[in-house]
Amino acid sequence: MSEFLAMGGYAPYVWSAYGITLVVVLLNIWTARRARIRPLERLARTADEARPRRQPTVRQVQ
Repeated sequence: MSEFLAMGGYAPYVWSAYGITLVVVLLNIWTARRARIRPLERLARTADEARPRRQPTVRQVQ
């Protein structure tokens, strides 16, 4: 097992490459989710502000 982890003497290069790749993939996922969610939140906020507020109807009791 230790020989596998040592990667024939190239362990620092190999494991750092795996680590950098993992970080880049996670950042891509995170930024893609933010890029999708932010416009949806902005659209919901804008739609809520643009919606006219209805005044309550007051009926007279006879």
